[in-house]
Amino acid sequence: MKDKLLPRFMVAAPSGRSGKTVISIGLASVLTKQGYTVQPFKKGPDYIDPSWLSAASGNMCRNLDAFLMKKNVLLKSFEQASADANIALIEGNMGLYDGIDRNGNGSSAYLARLLQVPILLVIDTARMTRSVAALIMGYQSFEPDTRIAGIILNNVSGSRHAGKLIDAVEQYCKIPVLGTIPRDIGLNISERHLGLIPFHENASSASAIEYISRKAEKHLDIAGILKIAAGTGEGYLNHGRQSKGVSPGPYGVWAASESPVRIGVFLDRVFSFYYPENLEALTKGGARLVFIDSLRDSTLPGIDALYIGGGFPEFYLEELAANNALMAEIALSIERGLPVYAECAGLMYLCKGIRSNNRLYPMAGLIPSVIEICKKPQGHGYVEIEVVQENQFFPVGKVLRGHEFHHSMLTDTDALECAFHVRRGTGIDGLKDGIIYKNLFASYTHLHALGTPEWAGAFVSSALQYKNRTRNRHPATNIGAYMSETEKPSRQAAGYWTQQE
Repeated sequence: MKDKLLPRFMVAAPSGRSGKTVISIGLASVLTKQGYTVQPFKKGPDYIDPSWLSAASGNMCRNLDAFLMKKNVLLKSFEQASADANIALIEGNMGLYDGIDRNGNGSSAYLARLLQVPILLVIDTARMTRSVAALIMGYQSFEPDTRIAGIILNNVSGSRHAGKLIDAVEQYCKIPVLGTIPRDIGLNISERHLGLIPFHENASSASAIEYISRKAEKHLDIAGILKIAAGTGEGYLNHGRQSKGVSPGPYGVWAASESPVRIGVFLDRVFSFYYPENLEALTKGGARLVFIDSLRDSTLPGIDALYIGGGFPEFYLEELAANNALMAEIALSIERGLPVYAECAGLMYLCKGIRSNNRLYPMAGLIPSVIEICKKPQGHGYVEIEVVQENQFFPVGKVLRGHEFHHSMLTDTDALECAFHVRRGTGIDGLKDGIIYKNLFASYTHLHALGTPEWAGAFVSSALQYKNRTRNRHPATNIGAYMSETEKPSRQAAGYWTQQE
């Protein structure tokens, strides 16, 4: 870490749905407009909140997770991502002290202590006045070495309500109130079963950020928040690169033109759940990424492997099923040996079909099982899995950590060959995960490249082996051609985590 720590702060709350995401978005946007280079982070495994924080700040949001990553890896990731910033914003998850066990290991409070981050505690004050002080005092004393530096009062009903709340906090807690956010239906971002709807799915997302930004600028003490952030490294705020307000492309860096292999990546309204480190690990390993739209592209570009990440296929079933030409080509490519790595939504896409509301929508058909969409989560939380079957990605005996959150289940699993034995979590049936078929690997478990560093190298190696085997014909399917130079920018600038043009 640097001698003078980068100014930083965490937005946390006593519980989920207290407003910390909206306030984090607002602060990221306001500070960026004021010329700061804001590097946003999200604590825990999450793809959706980071899509909003990336758009609000113009910098790709990174995840920090003490379960998925070793301590030294987490610290290095934070330092490297913040190298060109002059302030870091971390959004916590769940309640401040909620962790994976009774001791709160890996909690937002743990992360704040590890990174020496002052905390802005967001309190949902609906139907509360003087009791707010008792709540805050409990959080101040529960783990005294956790630095709660300021309070933001959310969902305040009016000036009279605000006055009572502020009086109670100042009298009993001796901690500054750094803002009172009024009750406002306009601050409620649309949600679905995983939380907020991803930024790129809604045409009004950019205007929503602008509205949140104006409210944050009006109702938050920005100068006070900056003072608290700078308390971890006085004088540092004037250093670092000034933000140019440029929206990043989807996970930034393309591999050099001499990259030995090309890995296709589904990237569109349906499939958007990728950790930036996963895609960066592939490019660092020597791959060129070629982005594919599952709804619009009817053929595969020339690729040596395919990565299908997570997302929300259940909301686009009719459109996905209508693009059967792409599914047929992917199925043929897999039969010919194309390496494919699919996570969650990718697994669903490769099954025989997805049944929702008593209607079956045909999918790619490589996995001989039908997906059922359920009303309640079928798998939710951290996963620990042991590799028990030979495969091209992970050595037998390796124990991996990941996470899952799916409202779907496979109806037929007995005949499926799987690489993972589930120690913690659900997988496809409570016992196994990681379906293997030829060079296809499909799993409900999401892995993070910083926690599973061997994954990217194995993926690139599989792609290179496939390319070498098929060097006398066009990679993948003999259909189509490599993208031209003029096509690459449009793919790269798809911008599904940033403001749309």
